[in-house]
Amino acid sequence: MKVMIETDRPVALVTGGGGDLGRAIALRLARTCAAVAIVDIDERSADATARLVEAAGCKSVAIRADVSSPHETAAFVDAVEGTLGPIGIFANNAGIEGVVAPLHEYPDEIFDRLLAVNVKGVFLGLKHVLAKMTPRGRGAIVNTASTSAIRGRAGLAGYVASKHAVLGLTRTAALEVVGTRIRVNAVLPGPIESRMIRNLDDQAGRNASGLRRSGSARYGKPENIADVVAFLASDDASHVNGAAWVVDAGMTVP
Repeated sequence: MKVMIETDRPVALVTGGGGDLGRAIALRLARTCAAVAIVDIDERSADATARLVEAAGCKSVAIRADVSSPHETAAFVDAVEGTLGPIGIFANNAGIEGVVAPLHEYPDEIFDRLLAVNVKGVFLGLKHVLAKMTPRGRGAIVNTASTSAIRGRAGLAGYVASKHAVLGLTRTAALEVVGTRIRVNAVLPGPIESRMIRNLDDQAGRNASGLRRSGSARYGKPENIADVVAFLASDDASHVNGAAWVVDAGMTVP
């Protein structure tokens, strides 16, 4: 059923919206958006986020999709525009972490899956959303990268390679939209309280020791990242394009 949104407030799309960070982003965007569409490969998690967004007073739909699939990505972008209206904000957030292992022992199939989700998924999201935004000449896209996009991390070959690629895609897309009112930026979270970082910590067996040796005394919260995403997606950041916003409490300061 078509439920077009009649308002000046934008429609937002959040991929990976069933995870800890995606859920925080969706709830933050719900404060300023007319509707927030949630995409995740985990249908139950997507539905749970959509219910929270609606409980916050914002229209929402949940869509189960694999962002690494060209067909499914094209379909969910069309579905969002067909039900809610033109996508004005795209949080290109879906991603996976892989395993912790030395590069010479890193499983080929896990490396391939990381590139499929974290790189091809981001590429496909950009491709299909920009195809909608470009004729309108307006919109904001925020790709979720990581501080692993600007540094190496032992044992995380697949994740690090994929996040470096996300930053490259962000910069390429940003150059291609120069002269329009479309902006493409990236947010680079440090470790945040989430299932993903807990899994990596458990695999590495070091818990928060890496943080204690850094400029950060604690993990960040998903809401810390969501606030920056909301800013980059807002008109307050109208002159920000192609930027890599590090959000890590100083962890990567030289």
